[in-house]
Amino acid sequence: MKWIITGSIATLLLFIVNTLAFMDIIPLYITSPLLFVAIFITLYLINHRKTFKGF
Repeated sequence: MKWIITGSIATLLLFIVNTLAFMDIIPLYITSPLLFVAIFITLYLINHRKTFKGF
């Protein structure tokens, strides 16, 4: 559960940083992949919690 909260906070923080990139303060080609990775990891952690691991 703590990893999901951490991923959500990272996604929100990187969304704010990406908004700064849209205002040409930070390069967009750096912030966009970081935001994508944060969203990907957060969704992976949410969906991978209760999977069947075998017998």
